[in-house]
Amino acid sequence: MSTHAKRERLLLADLLESAGPEAPTLCDGWRTRELAAHVVVRERRPDAAGGILLNVLKARLDKAMAEYTAKPYEELIQLIRTGPPKMSVYSLKQIDEAANAVEFYVHAEDVRRAQPDWSPRELDPVFSDSLWSRLEKLARLTGRRSPVGLVLRRPNGQTAVAHKGTPVVTVTGDPGELTLFCFGRQDASRIELDGEKDAVAKLTTAKLGL
Repeated sequence: MSTHAKRERLLLADLLESAGPEAPTLCDGWRTRELAAHVVVRERRPDAAGGILLNVLKARLDKAMAEYTAKPYEELIQLIRTGPPKMSVYSLKQIDEAANAVEFYVHAEDVRRAQPDWSPRELDPVFSDSLWSRLEKLARLTGRRSPVGLVLRRPNGQTAVAHKGTPVVTVTGDPGELTLFCFGRQDASRIELDGEKDAVAKLTTAKLGL
């Protein structure tokens, strides 16, 4: 496993362990137990994980989720820490970094920011740049359901268009915060919004993300 994905994996496992199995998360309807099961199913049950995006596999995903949610919480945490099986595509370093660095960062924040006393993490510049690079590639996908034009802007002025249209709302923030915003965690992200009042209101309640 490569650096960012491995670090975020271990941080997520630590956060889940510390929070316990019944703590809230930012994922609608999920407590930490369900979130842990989701992470494990995604990596270890490719036959079912496709149901995350494909309705035709939804029943298989629901069954797998039920099976893993019923497992001892400590077992789920250990499976997350040890990573995917050797035959999994996620065991390949390049795929691990591309698919998991953002995934684990977002889910770690799902646990952290659901707590009443959370504060923003200070991300190292290399990881911030990595998140931005990934977000540039995913912007159009995560912003496809935006009801308004959506432009993402870093404090250094770099921009990415997530959705074409008018009126336009510009969302400014550090890459980690923009990532959370684009993955549907608008309320929990520390960003600035610039645009017409009605457009901003529509965007903050839109269903963004994959």
